[in-house]
Amino acid sequence: MTTVTGTLTKHEGRHIAIVMSRFNTLITDPLLAGAKEALTMHGVEMANIDVYIVPGAFEIPLVAEKVANTAKYDGIVTLGAVIRGETDHYDLVINGAMTGIAQVGLKTGVPTVFGVLTADTLEQAQHRAGGKAGNKGSEVALALLELLSVVDAI
Repeated sequence: MTTVTGTLTKHEGRHIAIVMSRFNTLITDPLLAGAKEALTMHGVEMANIDVYIVPGAFEIPLVAEKVANTAKYDGIVTLGAVIRGETDHYDLVINGAMTGIAQVGLKTGVPTVFGVLTADTLEQAQHRAGGKAGNKGSEVALALLELLSVVDAI
């Protein structure tokens, strides 16, 4: 029996793309800072991190797929924040983003992680973007590094 577990070491030389939603920058900017910090703390050079900013979470999958198809990146971090409002728009946006982002990795083979926060309130989102609940941008970037090491082992 073989067990393969991801690690947070030996990520020097990796090239990472971050596709981030501009909408809700009060949340997405701290997520981006957390992701960059986590990546660089684990060996990814800042010069090897490219950030692509799109209008909203719904637009993330298209750009992530185009980025994946360049074959320039080892992996992709997606970042965004969708805060529930009074209409069904929230459900439509998050379902589209989630499905599209999942398809990027499956269609292209480029490891792609989902870092789009969903929250009922701005306060909840702030707690998850560097507040009481930590920084989910950092967490998703670390998840990508672990995923990359598992994929490398296959």
